[in-house]
Amino acid sequence: MSRVLPPGLPHDEDIDAQHPTASLAPYPHAEQDRPASQRKPTRTEAAGRARRRHLVRRSLVIAALCVLAIVFAYPFVWLVSASFKPRGEVFDNRLIPETFTWDNYVQVWQAAPLALWLWNTLLVTVLAATTVTLSSAMVAWGFAYFRFRGRGALFGVVLASMMLPGAVTMIPTFLIWNALGFVGTLVPLWAQNLFGSAFYVFLLRQFMLGLPRDFFEAARVDGASNWDLFWRIALPLSKPALAVTFVFEVQAVWTDLMRALIYLRDSSDYTLPRGLKSLVDAFGFGGEWHWELIVTASVIATVPMIIVFFVAQRQIIHGISAGGVKG
Repeated sequence: MSRVLPPGLPHDEDIDAQHPTASLAPYPHAEQDRPASQRKPTRTEAAGRARRRHLVRRSLVIAALCVLAIVFAYPFVWLVSASFKPRGEVFDNRLIPETFTWDNYVQVWQAAPLALWLWNTLLVTVLAATTVTLSSAMVAWGFAYFRFRGRGALFGVVLASMMLPGAVTMIPTFLIWNALGFVGTLVPLWAQNLFGSAFYVFLLRQFMLGLPRDFFEAARVDGASNWDLFWRIALPLSKPALAVTFVFEVQAVWTDLMRALIYLRDSSDYTLPRGLKSLVDAFGFGGEWHWELIVTASVIATVPMIIVFFVAQRQIIHGISAGGVKG
């Protein structure tokens, strides 16, 4: 079927007759005739450029992380290196000791009751972390599950307590423990956690708000009490957030020096931070200058926290990310 063109327009045959080579000539604006800077990249070229840009960004990020890792790891590497050096070479800034010795790790156990300090610290840490995790979880469960008038205002008061500096409550707290007769014992170092922590209450509440409420309603229909809902459902489902709370408190108590300085009197009750302070007073600035023993004791006190982090790092990352998304 032939095309019908408006009058005055030439037919294709006429055009071919006038210009025999027109149909064979390439289109003057063909893609391949354009300069490389103006030509639109193909899909393969675009993918290659994207991969190169991604590789460059990834290389820059890895390089920055390596630099930061070296900056943060250098003090601990120096500390470990210094613990294997004799007294006269502790501060020579060599990462590889010129004179390698194990004597520091033998002498430090003889110079101080490190085993007793380790036991005291472990006892206080486990009690403090366990009590603050359970007590904070109870409070967080109440704010997350129950609906009552003034819940938001009361939770705001709990969060506002985090704004109070520790120095504000230090003296009143000491007077309370002194009146109870616990000054000079390990009790004040962990028993304060029986009343929970505002930060951990906030962390656990944000996680518990994301728990499916249908589980609790179904259990209540089956006759479960409020305690059953908390102990048998809420706690097992909140294990990632509970693990984060426990590990955070372990680190906080293990390195706590302030409360040990305030409440401990006898060296047999010292924790590791308080014991290290006594070693610095005796061997560091006390005139004997046995810094090799101090750095060795510092390594012994630091290694457990590194082990805890490597064991629990997956739970820490999962708990924080899950709490942030669900909250």
